[in-house]
Amino acid sequence: MTSTRPCRPFEWDLKRLVASFAVAGRANGFDDKTRAEIIGRVVRTYRESVQTFSQMPRMDVWYSRLTAQDIITEWSSKVDKSYRKAFEKQLAKAETKTSARALQKLTTTDANGNISFVSNPPFMEPFDEVVGAEDRDAYQHAAQAALVDYRRSLISDRRVLFSGYRVVDLARKVVGVGSVGTRCWVMLLMADQDESDVLMLQLKQAEASVLEKYLGPSRAHHHGRRVVEGQRVMQAASDILLGWTQVSVKGQEVDFYVRQMWDWKDSADIATMDATALEIYAHMCGWTLARAHSRSGDRVALAGYLGTSNTLDRVLTGFAEDYADQNAKDYAALQAAASAGRIEVAASGW
Repeated sequence: MTSTRPCRPFEWDLKRLVASFAVAGRANGFDDKTRAEIIGRVVRTYRESVQTFSQMPRMDVWYSRLTAQDIITEWSSKVDKSYRKAFEKQLAKAETKTSARALQKLTTTDANGNISFVSNPPFMEPFDEVVGAEDRDAYQHAAQAALVDYRRSLISDRRVLFSGYRVVDLARKVVGVGSVGTRCWVMLLMADQDESDVLMLQLKQAEASVLEKYLGPSRAHHHGRRVVEGQRVMQAASDILLGWTQVSVKGQEVDFYVRQMWDWKDSADIATMDATALEIYAHMCGWTLARAHSRSGDRVALAGYLGTSNTLDRVLTGFAEDYADQNAKDYAALQAAASAGRIEVAASGW
């Protein structure tokens, strides 16, 4: 089947990845040569991995995984013992990041045993503090309708799982930098027959993709659905409760995607990595992106386009450093605006 619709250029993802490593390398104090080696590792691993995936059966590509045990087995001998211990500690920490842990951190219990989200503006604001009395009924009705819509987006067996929970509380929560300025809510649910069985969901506003300016409107008319379906295709293991919904209040319709608040999710502690550790991480990220593109696109055509020379490695290393230069200028401008009082800066309380 052919289509005249333009596809997302693969190099946009790759450029974003290498730029991130250029910024991280500078933040960690690495010199030009070291950064070039790390950035080059990202591109080389990506390019070589695409070549490998292009020769594999499609099902084998789909089932390819990079597990925590793979990381320990393959790379633990290449880093200092302290990094191995730090990784194992980070892994153990991730395994504790569940809804039960979020319950301990983000909620409070009153004298009657009622559980609700803590108030810590502007980072966490319970529903009653955000919505005035005159709008409360409208928002509560919209929230119930949104849950019905969300349940429909789940795979059938997940609908059965979700149907055993009821909503206890709702709060607005500030999350990552990329979500600042958009709507983000957290929802606390409990099992019908066991109040110690909790589920924490995060509803994040999904707006039109920035790529639509160049590629046209998405085929998914619901932006939350676009995000979810993209993750399901590209990720080896997605959140089992990943879904989407739409909230309509006072005639305004807002798209959201929904996921578990904490589901063994964690991030690499890049700031503590030495050059060896960061290069290993670069290798893993390059492989992971190659796997995602090989699952979602034409891996054989991509392999042919990339070729086997290191030309792309050198070109993207230069791009990454140029991007890092601009990033430094932007950050300096931000600091100047904060110092002059033109913007207000708040440190995270979480």
